[in-house]
Amino acid sequence: MPETSRSLPPKGRRKLIFGLVAAIAVAGFWTERGHLAYALRGIGGPSGKAAGPPARDAGVPVTLAQARTGDFPLNLDELGTVQAFNTVTVRTQVAGRITRIGFTQGDMVKKGDLLAQIDPRPYQAALDQAKGQLAHDQALLKGAQVDLVRYQGLARQKALPQQTLDTQVALVAQDQGTVEADQAAVNAAQGNLLYCSIVSPIDGRAGFRLVDEGNLVEPADTTGIVTVTQVQPITVVFPVPQDEIPAIGKALGSGRAPVLAMAADGRTVLSRGTLSFTNNQVDVATGTISLKATFPNGDNALWPGQSVIVRLLLDTLENVTLMPEAAVQHGPDGLFAYIAGADGKAQMRPIKVAQTGGGQVVVSDGVRPGDKVVADGAYRVQPGVPLKATGIQAGPARPPPAGADGEQTSSI
Repeated sequence: MPETSRSLPPKGRRKLIFGLVAAIAVAGFWTERGHLAYALRGIGGPSGKAAGPPARDAGVPVTLAQARTGDFPLNLDELGTVQAFNTVTVRTQVAGRITRIGFTQGDMVKKGDLLAQIDPRPYQAALDQAKGQLAHDQALLKGAQVDLVRYQGLARQKALPQQTLDTQVALVAQDQGTVEADQAAVNAAQGNLLYCSIVSPIDGRAGFRLVDEGNLVEPADTTGIVTVTQVQPITVVFPVPQDEIPAIGKALGSGRAPVLAMAADGRTVLSRGTLSFTNNQVDVATGTISLKATFPNGDNALWPGQSVIVRLLLDTLENVTLMPEAAVQHGPDGLFAYIAGADGKAQMRPIKVAQTGGGQVVVSDGVRPGDKVVADGAYRVQPGVPLKATGIQAGPARPPPAGADGEQTSSI
């Protein structure tokens, strides 16, 4: 036997050594396994019984939502700029020194409220002078008219030359023209005196004061005294793609074109208004047309120059099938959704989506009202697996009126 062992070639000896090592490793594994099983039996409790088989899987935890029938608003979201309904730069119409500023910067003013007072004394003197000249010339006219009546009587009696009568007639007409010119001068002087009190031409908010008391102002000044902006109502100008012109025209024609002005988060509604009108041409450079919406702005939530998100309601799809947008899954063959079957197991069902927005979609095929769809946790779901509902939604959130939450697009 020793001779046989020595006669083995080197390759055979290596196989023999590897076999012995493998046998020792297997024996060690089973020995260690026995010790581990014994330890686990000890952990199992005083009874020393081993733990039983694992419990059967109770299902994949998911959140379900119920599809429902409802109305779906078709909204158009664009970035707009708030503009004052009217903006007036108040300037003086007469020259003079400002003796009083009658407004507080940033406050609301009413039409006719005093904004500034110019020293009226020079214009009062001019008015008095014009009135005096008018009285003088009216007296001359009256005397000329009396002489004319007398000359007419003498002319009928052939006691006065016709030339004298004609001269008197011309003199009366001249005096009448002088009186009319004097009256115009009085009116102008009255107007200049009135312009010394500078009042607000509109209801609005006063801006910064552009000139202080004691300064001399004149009509040639371009800066003005103050700018007043009408903010109740107020307008928002925003561009829309030219492809939307037919839908916008339809909305305007129906008289139902509500508009929301929202904050930058796209959810906080600042004011509600209506679409007023569209521009008369498309901007060739951008392919858009400008629209203007009007808002009452009774709470002064909108300020001129402010940027807002404008949401325009173009149309409303009525009695359509709605479900959460999160339930829509994308597969190699198109869109699908997981439906909880009557047996509590997942069913993969192909769907067709007509519209999407506001966290919900309009399903035209594949889902019926009342079906429970997987709205959360779908990444763990496979067809046929049992589902464990950890939460159930009544359905997708009903969209606020007048096109509030979420931009609606044509399809996914």
